[in-house]
Amino acid sequence: MKEIVVLSGKGGTGKTVILASFASLAHKAVIADCDVDAPNLHLLLRPEVKERGKFSSSKVAVIDCRLCNGCKECLAACRFGAITTVGNSSLRKVAIDNDACEGCGVCMRVCPSDAVRLVERESGEWFVSSTRFGPMVHALLAPGGENSGKLVALVKQKAKLIANKSGARLVLVDGPPGLSCPAISSAAGADLLVLVAEPTVSGLSDFTRIADLCNHMKAEALLIVNRWDINAGISETIEKEGARRAVRCIGRIPYDDAIPESVANAMTPMEWSKGHSRTLIADIWKKIEDRI
Repeated sequence: MKEIVVLSGKGGTGKTVILASFASLAHKAVIADCDVDAPNLHLLLRPEVKERGKFSSSKVAVIDCRLCNGCKECLAACRFGAITTVGNSSLRKVAIDNDACEGCGVCMRVCPSDAVRLVERESGEWFVSSTRFGPMVHALLAPGGENSGKLVALVKQKAKLIANKSGARLVLVDGPPGLSCPAISSAAGADLLVLVAEPTVSGLSDFTRIADLCNHMKAEALLIVNRWDINAGISETIEKEGARRAVRCIGRIPYDDAIPESVANAMTPMEWSKGHSRTLIADIWKKIEDRI
């Protein structure tokens, strides 16, 4: 079983559309959407949820008001301003702001009446779904949720378990844009990274950064330049910068009106009857298959 991760240094390069196209061309693959902060692969694949679960990876303090004697030792000890007083002049108690609490546990240690305890904080939700191209694992981090890198690792782990049980030969991962913790977690342990770049000034800058990250991780990476013809000069520069970093370009995809048309109809470019990019994407996928 091989794991292929599609990444981009920035959003809007067409990474997710290309990954969905690969999923339509692959045979017996498991799909994983690791963009847990702002997932959108489901818009193309329209998954039907079969299983779901809560994600918790940090803790938050809670106070048992029945045990609290109002001594305010925790209020003085909290460095994050997460504890305040509530009530009226005759009865004042302390309360914890869950959004401000870091789960350090100092309040629990200083409480003389054992009124404070740490509980798991729900940070998101994961899903196992079926799609027309095979099983898909995806997740959604709660607003303000922490540890998105751990949620990404959970998504990849579940996708690999499904692949092993079903005998799937590939796990196709749609990684998040950028170079943050979720992107690093997506890339970790992959057999092959596919970097999608666009020929803009910011696209060039962000591509060189993620290519440097791949080199730092000692991970094999290939390059696809999407919409290359909107600026042929920058496209050539991106390919040269990739070659300097041992990131070989395996294909250029021109701007094609058929691609946004297919997306608007919740279909991959490979399923859309129009457009000359379909053949180019299929050729790129053939090169990837040959490589792995």
